[in-house]
Amino acid sequence: MILIHSGSSSEIEGNIKRESEMELQMKVAQAVHILNHDSQSCNRVAANQWLVQFQKTDAAWEVAASILASDYRHSLGTSDFEVEFFAAQILRRKIQSEGHSLQLGVKDALSNSLLMAAKRFSSGPPQLLTQICLALAALVLCGYECGEAVAHIFFSFHALQSQDDGNVAVLEMLTVLPEEVGDAQNTNSKITSAHRSQCCQELLLHTPTVLEFLLEQSQKTSDGVIHVLERNRKVLRCLLSWVRVGCFLEISQGSLPAHPLLNFVFNSLQVPSSFDLAIEVLVELASRHEVCSCSVVG
Repeated sequence: MILIHSGSSSEIEGNIKRESEMELQMKVAQAVHILNHDSQSCNRVAANQWLVQFQKTDAAWEVAASILASDYRHSLGTSDFEVEFFAAQILRRKIQSEGHSLQLGVKDALSNSLLMAAKRFSSGPPQLLTQICLALAALVLCGYECGEAVAHIFFSFHALQSQDDGNVAVLEMLTVLPEEVGDAQNTNSKITSAHRSQCCQELLLHTPTVLEFLLEQSQKTSDGVIHVLERNRKVLRCLLSWVRVGCFLEISQGSLPAHPLLNFVFNSLQVPSSFDLAIEVLVELASRHEVCSCSVVG
């Protein structure tokens, strides 16, 4: 059994640099398990101290990506995806803090790894899929050429949609991306309001594709992957994200009520499980149709 010992920051960092990737993967898994389940507070403190230092190292990039590409639940006898969730958190935090310094080729490889992880865990815990999508959104925002990053994401959606449960991952990514890009309250000092606004405009260029996809999903009765009521809530939540960044602003006010997705929203008012989200969509439409929410205020 690999043991997690406490020590100074420099001692922990030195030990991490001397260990192989496989050893670090197992140590991360063990530390996460101790942090979440050990009854001894001293063990939890040591595990937390080790994980904090580990996240600061360059090795954390490769180790976290490898964890998302491997299956640790069987080898460790766990089934709650806590190690994978922590790995996705590491990547999101490192992208937010260090993503601007990554080379283009590294960013592309990382984007592909996260997209594969989104596909792999599309039927897993929703919180894990969301965390992976948040990491992808952070990667889009940290690039200087956000247009290329957004285009790469949308190009990858075609491959995901061809998979049995790929639409679940696409729906979550399409929900998270506008939420993160259009979040003017985000305090990340590395992302200027001008850059965020530019990324928002690049995102809106893909509005026709998104609305067509959402309409297609809203018309499905059953696909054997998720229950129709659950999928309809996902469609409404995704539509809400896009309404908030102005997806209907190019449509004339007179023709908006006739849009087929609006018919889906109105029908959702008759379903108790989707009533709340349908109301939110309609409220946002009423308040934002005349004002472009992509005019981000710094």
